[in-house]
Amino acid sequence: MTASDQSLLVSTDWLAAHLGAPDIRVLDASWHMPAEGRDAQAEYRERHIPGARFFDIDEISDEQSDLPHMAPPVEKFISRMRAMGIGDGHRVIVYDTKGLFSAARVWWLFRLFGKTDVAVLDGGFPKWLAEGRPVEDGTPILRDRHFTARRDASLVRDVTQVAASAKLGDAQIVDARSPARFRGAEPEPRPGLRSGHIPGAFNVHYAALVNADGTLKAPDELRAAFEAAGVDLAKPVVTSCGSGVTAAVLSLALERLGHRQHALYDGSWAEWGSYPDLAVEQG
Repeated sequence: MTASDQSLLVSTDWLAAHLGAPDIRVLDASWHMPAEGRDAQAEYRERHIPGARFFDIDEISDEQSDLPHMAPPVEKFISRMRAMGIGDGHRVIVYDTKGLFSAARVWWLFRLFGKTDVAVLDGGFPKWLAEGRPVEDGTPILRDRHFTARRDASLVRDVTQVAASAKLGDAQIVDARSPARFRGAEPEPRPGLRSGHIPGAFNVHYAALVNADGTLKAPDELRAAFEAAGVDLAKPVVTSCGSGVTAAVLSLALERLGHRQHALYDGSWAEWGSYPDLAVEQG
C-alpha cells in the first residue's frame, strides 16, 4: 500500500498499531440485504473491533424518504455523530463484516458531509479475524463531541440529474450490480422493481474490484476493470447500484485511481426501477 492510499484505506496492521490513539474512531458499518436474515447490530454486540461504534445505515438516513437508507439531512448526521462521540479532529476508520461492502457507503457519507479524514479498513472484519486480532462484545460508553458538517452537493446525484446525464451523455453512469441483474436476466431482490439498467449505463460489478481477502484490488487492476467495461476514466462518472451501498465501492475505487469527477446516485435502482415513466434497457 502506498502512502497516498492511507487517506482512503488503512491496513489491519496500521489499525492495530493505532487502535489506542485518542484521535481514532472506529466504526462498524455492516449492513445486509433483508433476504440474508442477518442482524448487523446484533452481530456487532456479540463481537467487534475494540472500541468500535456501530453505524446504523438504515437509521442514519432520511426518514422522510420512501427509498432505502437515503442520505440524511445534515442536521441529523451531525446529531448522530455527536452522540457517537465522533468530533472534529477525529480520524474515522470504517469497516464491515464482509470485507468491503457497506463500509464504503459510510466512507462516502462522511465525505458527503465534508469530513475527508475518513478511511476504510482494507479487508474489513474478516481479515482482522483471520489474523487473530482482538475483539470485544457489548457497546462502548460514549461522550458527546462537537462535530461540524457541510453537505458537498457535488458528490451526489438525484433522479432528475441522472436522467439528464443518461440523455445528454455529460457523465457516464456506472452500475455496481451483478451482471445478471444489470442485464435484467434475474429479478431484483426488492419487490415491485423492473429488471434491467439505466439506458447507456456501464456495468462494473463491485465484487470485481475486491480481492478474495476482501481488500481493494491494486490500482492497475481497478483501472483494467473499468476500462474493460467501456468506462472512459478521463470523463465524469455517476456510480449507481441497487440502493446506493455498493455504488460507493466504485466511488472508493475511482478515488483511489485519482479520478475526482465522480458522484453517487443515491436513489439508484430502488428509485429508477420503480418509476414506469423512466426508460429501462435490458441485455
